[in-house]
Amino acid sequence: MALKESLIENNSILLKANAANWQEAVKLGTDMLVASNAIKPSYYDAIIHCVKTMGPYIIIAPNFAMPHARPEDGVNRTAFALVTLNQPVYFDDEEEPVDVLVTLAGSTSDQHMEGLMEVTQVLDDETSETGVNLDKLRACKNKEDVYAVIDKALNGG
Repeated sequence: MALKESLIENNSILLKANAANWQEAVKLGTDMLVASNAIKPSYYDAIIHCVKTMGPYIIIAPNFAMPHARPEDGVNRTAFALVTLNQPVYFDDEEEPVDVLVTLAGSTSDQHMEGLMEVTQVLDDETSETGVNLDKLRACKNKEDVYAVIDKALNGG
């Protein structure tokens, strides 16, 4: 399941959203995937539990988090959700806040890795200090903007 198709199928894009804390930010993404039946509500609980026990492993670049848990934690089918925030949220003991989140639900570990690679490809930016360019997602005002960013990144167009 490719990123763009998944976002369309699951109606799972939420732009310039508001979240009071990181738990709420994560829930915005998982709620959309629960609504589309891609995941069970338990997937959210698993993510929160893992972050609380292992630390914010879901932060994979400055200001960018990729909430995910294991396939057995409640994934019905591989899916993605994208959330951008008006105001960034802080994770415990992290200096850099997060304002762009891509929830990844992989139904197998292979699909999980493929999903991770595709998202990384979309955000990859060798000219950026952090290695990723989040501004192109932050600038999106609607779903069409998001699809265009993905198409451009993956098709080199």
